[in-house]
Amino acid sequence: MGRAEGTARRRPGAPVPRILLTGGIATGKTTVARLFETLGARCIDTDQIARDIVVPGSDGLNAIVHRFGPGILDAAGALDRGKLRDIVFRDARARADLEAITHPAIRAEVAARAATLGGPYVLVAIPVLQEKPARSEYARVLVVDCEPAIQLRRLMLRDRIDEAAARRMIDAQIPREARLALADDVIHNDGDVSMVASQVEALHKAYLDAQGYAK
Repeated sequence: MGRAEGTARRRPGAPVPRILLTGGIATGKTTVARLFETLGARCIDTDQIARDIVVPGSDGLNAIVHRFGPGILDAAGALDRGKLRDIVFRDARARADLEAITHPAIRAEVAARAATLGGPYVLVAIPVLQEKPARSEYARVLVVDCEPAIQLRRLMLRDRIDEAAARRMIDAQIPREARLALADDVIHNDGDVSMVASQVEALHKAYLDAQGYAK
């Protein structure tokens, strides 16, 4: 697949639309984002931003330690994401507290990066759908979906965890039906990469057309 080039006809100075890319854990969001990038799309990975805002010495990490205690740090003083994950996927209140610390900082960084990327649109990959008010910041919501049994198997293999742990992680997210109800577009990732790639190409063309880009 080659990069899709286009000529802009959007009004000068108009903000670049953001498209929210989300989906359940282990449904294939990273694969989809990379396929969009091969076509020339600009992508922002909020999972990487979430790592950037909690580096040692950051306000984000200090706030997390204040809430959860120094036990969530590793020997080098960095955040032990595995320990923190175990806490928040078992405790809904803890998860809400973590989101209250990290989500505002993530959203601010997304806005800052999106303003500098340019292009016909910016794809923002978000591991978990955030609160509903954030939906208004996006032109469209694109959900990556797969059958629950496939998702469970992928998660167990990816994280090397047992079925019970994988189910806890899946159950901690909003239900599949709720994600799909918020979607403007859906990519089905039950098959091989070629099937996913064809869906990405079709959506990329549609997003270019919507923003007045012509090949």
